[in-house]
Amino acid sequence: MSPKSEFLPAALGAYVEAHATPADGLLRELAEYNAGLGRVSSMQISASQGAFMTLLARVVAPRFAVEVGTFTGYSSICVARALAPDGRLLCCDVSEEWTAIARKYWERAAVADRIELRLAPAAETLRALPTDPVIDWAFIDADKTGYRTYWDEIVPRLRPGGLVLVDNVLWSGKVVDETVDDADTVALREFNDHVLADERVEHVLLPVADGLTVARKR
Repeated sequence: MSPKSEFLPAALGAYVEAHATPADGLLRELAEYNAGLGRVSSMQISASQGAFMTLLARVVAPRFAVEVGTFTGYSSICVARALAPDGRLLCCDVSEEWTAIARKYWERAAVADRIELRLAPAAETLRALPTDPVIDWAFIDADKTGYRTYWDEIVPRLRPGGLVLVDNVLWSGKVVDETVDDADTVALREFNDHVLADERVEHVLLPVADGLTVARKR
């Protein structure tokens, strides 16, 4: 799998990937499949990010986890493998095409019985969840203009001590480039400021891959 760091020289990015817990054969196969899809392959997280997410999820041992944006299932496999013995993962997506691939790999990874996929706008799915803090873990990696909405639906439902991770928050460095003002970049700048001002969480923005926010509910 090629390195996916936006902020490291290629050789150093490859070194980082080579020194994380390696992806197993199934994840490598899925990554290779995604690489053949062309530009959309950028929607997949890197192997080192997947290893990092699995590690964090094992610490939390989620009984109920939520993923917003599933693509072909790489990140959901990484998290589903780290759920508590009775845990489940709710995946929110709108693409039947990409999630059909995810379903096949969930079966092969023996985690399909732990994952529920809802094909609908994620905001609708999240708003239909109980309003009490039932979420132990969440990962947001979907349309950038929807990030604040997803955050504001997830955080009140996140238990104290629960984690929410948000991908692509540095957006190839565009968030600090004042000449860039497209809708996604503007939305991400506003989202990052929103998280910074949110006293319900403690958080860090890491230069992992394309930027990864990790937040813990107080």
